[in-house]
Amino acid sequence: MARKKLGVDLKRAYDKGASIRILAEGWGCSYGFVHRLTEAGTALRSRGGDTRGRPVA
Repeated sequence: MARKKLGVDLKRAYDKGASIRILAEGWGCSYGFVHRLTEAGTALRSRGGDTRGRPVA
């Protein structure tokens, strides 16, 4: 149960724009653990960070 709650909390932070590396560092988890957010139904962003809201040239 604790793992599921952690997954939900990490998913929420990721959806708000936090990077996998920042989440792993802040929550004391491995990069691989956080990357498995897809288990919680998260669509991972492509490499290069959050590009939502940036103007298109």
